[in-house]
Amino acid sequence: MEKTNVMRILEQRKIKYQSYYYGDTSAVSGVEVAIALNQDFRRVFKTLVTVSNSKKYYVFMIPVNQELDLKKAARSVSCKSISMLPSKELLPLTGYIHGGCSPIGMKKAFLTVIDSSALEFPAIIFSAGKIGYQVEVEVCDLRKLLHCQFASIIEGVSL
Repeated sequence: MEKTNVMRILEQRKIKYQSYYYGDTSAVSGVEVAIALNQDFRRVFKTLVTVSNSKKYYVFMIPVNQELDLKKAARSVSCKSISMLPSKELLPLTGYIHGGCSPIGMKKAFLTVIDSSALEFPAIIFSAGKIGYQVEVEVCDLRKLLHCQFASIIEGVSL
């Protein structure tokens, strides 16, 4: 399997990970990726990049079968409002394309908030920075690497 930049960063930081490849499937959406990898939807996370009303950027990670609650997300980073970053701005800002965006290895470090449901699992799975590749990393290691925070940020779940 090809090594992605995310995998190299994890190795440089001596963080254990498991890699997955689904590029030989027709999986496009996060749910399809979870199915292709035969993994629980609740443990496979997607990475979303947002911009606040004050033009600050934030990264949110949520389970692939859920939707980001923009109001809860804004509250979690003490902003009045946030919106999804337009797709055309993703590559220049992060270095990643839609469908292959990872919270690890972006051009610049942004505050990252992971849905608190991740704390129910020892490890979560997310993009390895390239379409067709995912990595599984222990939540405690992810917390150290990203200096992230956890909050209830998905729709339909009370704070």
